[in-house]
Amino acid sequence: MSKRPALQPILASLHDAVLDDARWPACSALIDEACRTRGNILTFARGQSPDETEIYLARLYYRGERHRELEREYFDVYYPIDERIPRLIGLPDSEVVHIAGLYTEEELATSVTFNEHLPISEFRSGVNVRMDGPNGSRITWSAAESVDRDGWSFDRIEFVRELLPHLREYVVVRQALADASALGASLTELLDTGGLGILHLDGRGRIVTANDRGRDILKAGDALYDRLGFLRARSPAEDAALQRALPRALPAGDEPGAAASLAIGRRGHRPGLTVHINPVGDGELDFRPWRVAALVLVDDHAPADIDPARVGAALGLTAAESRVAVLLAEGMAVGRIAAVTGRSERTVRWHVQQIFDKRGISRQVDLVREVLALGGRGG
Repeated sequence: MSKRPALQPILASLHDAVLDDARWPACSALIDEACRTRGNILTFARGQSPDETEIYLARLYYRGERHRELEREYFDVYYPIDERIPRLIGLPDSEVVHIAGLYTEEELATSVTFNEHLPISEFRSGVNVRMDGPNGSRITWSAAESVDRDGWSFDRIEFVRELLPHLREYVVVRQALADASALGASLTELLDTGGLGILHLDGRGRIVTANDRGRDILKAGDALYDRLGFLRARSPAEDAALQRALPRALPAGDEPGAAASLAIGRRGHRPGLTVHINPVGDGELDFRPWRVAALVLVDDHAPADIDPARVGAALGLTAAESRVAVLLAEGMAVGRIAAVTGRSERTVRWHVQQIFDKRGISRQVDLVREVLALGGRGG
């Protein structure tokens, strides 16, 4: 746990914001105050160029206040022509760079984004960072200009580096909830979701309740199991990592716990599990004899093994159409695809019709057969 006092309230706020989007503005304001910056923007996206990028999350806040107009203007007008984006996408994971450093000397004088939008949004003297997300996605965080003369000092950059793993964990857990159509659900409501295994832990780390999927995973016992009320992993090495992560997630006194994600293998050739452990703050009390101290999400979905870019190239589809085609081939219904991609069901159905028209087909089964053939699983 960090010894920096400013980080503790941010971590507690992040844990709350995972379960309630309405708490993100307060968390963003804490980040601005600790970093001494005017504002920040957090994004979650997939794609290797501006043309093929799908953005699932974008939040531009200045001291806790969202500026949707600037947010929309940047992504609609400037993002497609922003020269720094390919360089930002290509940055090593978690490397903090000055925004101006992502432009060439010539671009500093000629870039429309750098000279028009960034001065208005107050990000021209800020910093950028890219982090690896799940399944080839990326998380980017940008901080605006400093509010004092110290600027982006070494100590302030070090604070950002310490904050980054927690921001990544927030986005990853939030996306897992979104994928399961459980975003915004209370602790009690999460027990009704079927998209994830849900376990509630008390302050001692004991499993106090679980949803049906969570109980099925524990009963199968091929990866995780319940030993005298405590969560264990079947593999000794993975269990050691799990037993290190679980106590750290439980709040200790005034200090918030630390979130973590772990990969847990299964016996045989079955796809493994992803386990997300998220501390629960005082704001998420439940009407039960115990207080839930940590929430464990168990994702047992097989990761995608068909490259959407390959599908697009082979079938002549756009990036958005390719993603929809792959998700259909993986067995997702239109409603879940809409939740995963952040689009409406109407838009997803429109993409499906566009694919049908391009391929000269009229049945979903024919599309799935074409996609699976590209992944080596045709039948």
